[in-house]
Amino acid sequence: MSRLWSKFTDEQTQLDLALETPPANAAELLDRLRAEGLRAIDRLVLTRNRAVMVSFRRGVLRLHQEFLGASPALRAAIVAFIQGRTRAERAEARRAILGYHIDRPLLPARRQRTRPDAEPLARRLTEAHAALNAEHFGGALKSMEVRISHRMKSRLGHYRAKTAAGDPAELVISRGHIRRHGWDEALHTLLHEMVHQWQDENALAIDHGAIFRKKARELGITPSARRSVPSGTSNSESAARRSVGIQAARSR
Repeated sequence: MSRLWSKFTDEQTQLDLALETPPANAAELLDRLRAEGLRAIDRLVLTRNRAVMVSFRRGVLRLHQEFLGASPALRAAIVAFIQGRTRAERAEARRAILGYHIDRPLLPARRQRTRPDAEPLARRLTEAHAALNAEHFGGALKSMEVRISHRMKSRLGHYRAKTAAGDPAELVISRGHIRRHGWDEALHTLLHEMVHQWQDENALAIDHGAIFRKKARELGITPSARRSVPSGTSNSESAARRSVGIQAARSR
């Protein structure tokens, strides 16, 4: 695989594209990916999502529309990210994908809002954020209004860093998580996401690596989700779901 990634340079990209006509639509791009060895994907959807460049689930692959201009080497990286056999192989593919330059300006996303009926809960979580910030981070984290999502079905919460398009950082907790697991678990999730906020504001990678785990242990929280939110998917389906984001964003 190292020889594959060594090809992934600007010069190689230009050479590859000069030798072929870029696909014109999602169907043609899917054919090119299948030629690179892609399996188990039935449909490809092109998006303009500024936060997620590549994601797949249940046989549906979603790619940022700029990947219509991807070189064969980059298409091979997408295939490796989806079906790579080892973590190292997938990580190398992820780095190649994240290195792909999006030429067109990113547009700010239409921001989701907390529903009126959940606003009291959002205020309580925002107050809890301030209290946890003072207790565990010495008040060093930026103040943040916590949003509640009714659409988040398979995750407990997420923290997203500020995007290149100008979207501010946000911290979101799932309404279904609060309903099913209770307030104490929601606070646990909130503190988990605040560790990601701490990573972001200290210019650290937003991940669940060694630094995250060390900080989580210091705060007395588990490094990974303690519960799952039922979403109608099996464990095997959940394991076969990955995504690559333009901006660093990690969810429980």
